[in-house]
Amino acid sequence: MIASMTGFGQGTATRDEATARVELRSVNKRHIDISIRADALPADLEARIESRLKDAFERGRLTVSITVNAPQQEALDIEVDTQAALAYRDLLDRLRTAAQIQEPVRLNHLLAFEDEVFAAAEATEPELSEPTEEAVLGALDAAIAALRSMRQQEGAALRTDLLERIDAIETHLDAVVERAPTRVEERQARLQERLTELVDSDRIDPDRLETELAIVADKLDVTEECVRLRSHLNMFREACNDEEPTGRRLKFITQEIHREVNTIGAKANDETISRHGVQMKEEVEKIREQIRNVE
Repeated sequence: MIASMTGFGQGTATRDEATARVELRSVNKRHIDISIRADALPADLEARIESRLKDAFERGRLTVSITVNAPQQEALDIEVDTQAALAYRDLLDRLRTAAQIQEPVRLNHLLAFEDEVFAAAEATEPELSEPTEEAVLGALDAAIAALRSMRQQEGAALRTDLLERIDAIETHLDAVVERAPTRVEERQARLQERLTELVDSDRIDPDRLETELAIVADKLDVTEECVRLRSHLNMFREACNDEEPTGRRLKFITQEIHREVNTIGAKANDETISRHGVQMKEEVEKIREQIRNVE
């Protein structure tokens, strides 16, 4: 069934003392595009998150927001520069001796050089406990289910609108099919009337006239276009009922519908058919806008 590419879903999961909340936002995009917003996550966990999203969705720009509340496991990201601390201690010892100061060097004296004694720790791969990772993935699964549900609900509304427009096109097509033969006969009759005098005056060969009338009828005939258009309309309906994502297929079928409608309009040379052709084009344009949001 048709699914929309826009929607929102959220999920929460708790494992041991860890709680994770995941929010998913989705908008339309030709391909799948995933953006993860969270405090530092292990690379393998990010890869697992992306894999689950790609398994769940065919297309769309997905924004993933992850919040984790878990017991602190990481130490401060600073370290003591031991060599610098020893060097400053020795320097202060020499200064104490030179100044004949009896008081020993204490820790608070070294803290005066904290910028040199303390250094930022080397960056390491962030780590999460197994329960925390399970909480994140559990919340992700819940958010995926909620987002899929919303996209399917919006898709159902899209499907209804699209099929109504396809029905409208077919109604105009029926009118064109009904009008087309009469239009050809009328055009041939007008042309024959105009040429009758020339035939009577022996200025035109009657056999040649019949040939030219047949050529005119062929140029005005839209039977093939109408047959192909009706076939494309039926293909569109079938795609709307397919269980797999059909956005790309609907886009292709719509292009074919647009081509046949254009050809019918170009060959019309008739006010009634032209009017129906314009109305069909209007419906096709609305369909093209709608299917941009179909997964």
